[in-house]
Amino acid sequence: MRFTAAEIEAGRKLFAADWQFAAAAGTAERLPPMKGVEIAFAGRSNVGKSSLINALTGRKALARTSNTPGRTQELIYFAAGADSPLRLVDMPGYGYAEAPKATVAAWTALIHAYLSGRANLVRVYVLIDARHGLKDADTAVLKTLDEAAVSYQVVLTKADQVKKSELEKRIADTAAALAKRPAAFPEILVTSSREGDGMPELRAAIVRVVKDRRG
Repeated sequence: MRFTAAEIEAGRKLFAADWQFAAAAGTAERLPPMKGVEIAFAGRSNVGKSSLINALTGRKALARTSNTPGRTQELIYFAAGADSPLRLVDMPGYGYAEAPKATVAAWTALIHAYLSGRANLVRVYVLIDARHGLKDADTAVLKTLDEAAVSYQVVLTKADQVKKSELEKRIADTAAALAKRPAAFPEILVTSSREGDGMPELRAAIVRVVKDRRG
């Protein structure tokens, strides 16, 4: 994606604010009141979701990172102050084979309820590990997003751990898969939380989405 210098700067300013934990919801009934605009982050367990949110906001420990996949079992909300027009939502990781079936069922119900009933949810960023590409668990979530008519965009993570030729193929394969999906934004963002690659572009993309929604 191409961004103007003004959009890059607007993204820098937005995420230079004091982002803090705002709320947590383990069930659909506990979701906070709809306020402002919500941007959500979804992805398989250990795709690097917490690390990406920390890199995005410039906060080392805003989102908890864990060596135990599937630790995040709630929707976690972050905001830059009570009057922040934007909230970030860290969704429970999916596709963790070791989780009990009842836990997986609860996560799935929560995710589906959130995606299908949140009118102020303007974009979901679906994180895909650049080393592995799309998996069956990802495809199931993309199907849910398509059915809920929620706009989403794929973000490749851990790009620094993939050879350039392999990364280019991964981008092409992912783009081909997304071309068949009605709610998918066609362009793919490529990031590395460890190196900071792609963060200015992701911030600018979020600024653009929020601006388009708010008019």
